[in-house]
Amino acid sequence: MNAMSDLHEMARQAREAFFDLSVAPPEKRNEVLARLSGLLQERREDIFEANRKDVSLAEKEGLAAPLLSRLKFREEKLSQVCLGLTALSALPDPIGRTTLSTEITEGLSLYRVVCPIGVIGVIFESRPDALIQIASLAIKSGNAVLLKGGREALNTNRVLGDCVRGALSASGLPEDGAQLLESREEVASMLKEDTLIDLIIPRGSNAFVRYIMDNSRIPVLGHADGLCHVYVDEFADPDMAVRLAVDSKTQNVSVCNAAETLLIHEKAAAAMLPPIVEALKAKGVEIRGDAEACRLTGCAPATDEDWKTEYLDYVISVKVVPSLDAAVRHINHFGSHHTDLIITENEANASEFLSRVDSAGVYWNVSTRFADGFVYGFGAEVGIATGKIHARGPMGLEGLTTYKYKLIGSGQTMAEMKSGQRTYTHRPLHSACPL
Repeated sequence: MNAMSDLHEMARQAREAFFDLSVAPPEKRNEVLARLSGLLQERREDIFEANRKDVSLAEKEGLAAPLLSRLKFREEKLSQVCLGLTALSALPDPIGRTTLSTEITEGLSLYRVVCPIGVIGVIFESRPDALIQIASLAIKSGNAVLLKGGREALNTNRVLGDCVRGALSASGLPEDGAQLLESREEVASMLKEDTLIDLIIPRGSNAFVRYIMDNSRIPVLGHADGLCHVYVDEFADPDMAVRLAVDSKTQNVSVCNAAETLLIHEKAAAAMLPPIVEALKAKGVEIRGDAEACRLTGCAPATDEDWKTEYLDYVISVKVVPSLDAAVRHINHFGSHHTDLIITENEANASEFLSRVDSAGVYWNVSTRFADGFVYGFGAEVGIATGKIHARGPMGLEGLTTYKYKLIGSGQTMAEMKSGQRTYTHRPLHSACPL
């Protein structure tokens, strides 16, 4: 069989699995998460050995240090993943919730009820813990999922994928509810399965997301660049500015919510920029600045390309701006609409920034690193959506659901409505769907 026929069969199996997962009771779906946590602990040495192979190969191929850090899956990552599974299991069931109930006419009730999306294909970077987060969110929300991770993590993902499938099977649910893709050819084939796959979620650069959109009829929910900004206002607290700029940039440089550009008001630049730059340099960060930033700190000059670059490395661009308005305009023009921060003690300036910056996350006096599904209390995240339709920001359980309308009657006909025998009431019922 070729990649296309193999993938078609995988998609068909996922579709069949979805029909079972979508009606599995919440206790059963939570059981899968508990079993998965146990299997990950049982197979920890298999996982670590596979990951050592991946890391060794990546080192030989010269993978950049920040990306290599994301690839590593050791005790700390395993503990975080298991903690996430426990937190996700404790969240309310997202399925079956009634979000609207109306009496259309006497004895005829309309309900809008949350339900799973279906079969979801997710393409993600070489970060093994992402596989568990994505698969667990899909299972909790009653969806089937096709998973394609970065090639650097293939050995680790194979073991983790086996754990997910084993947890499904041990819980009495179809293991084909989670399947692993391994090649680009399979991804190309997946994009053609518009009758079996309901949604594609690509995580990566804007160019990659655009490629997926241009080559599939399946709806695409893109999780693109994380070009995040820190704006130090003229009314910023100096110590806070240093602390938040350093954390936003260096706490983990290889993630999408790390800051890539620092903007600072010209009235604050002389006093605040040098200590911020020194603190960043102490963490190993290369500074690239505009003319004024270079004059104040002696940093290397930035190019036009720097303002639109997601480094994912120990590099940051710095620009001195004349006003809050200029900062907002810079962010809206160059940013990726991910997460942007203002540091200020002026509430009016903060309010203006939070209102005018067109991003999924707009922050006041808190590190951009807080843009995370687990931090938000979602248990985990499929990614952080930078678009505006269907989900935005950290995408947890709610983002993996849609809804259906259930209309429950007692023999009403449209002829009765048209003739006036019955009249519309459109009365709110304030009750959950009984079925």
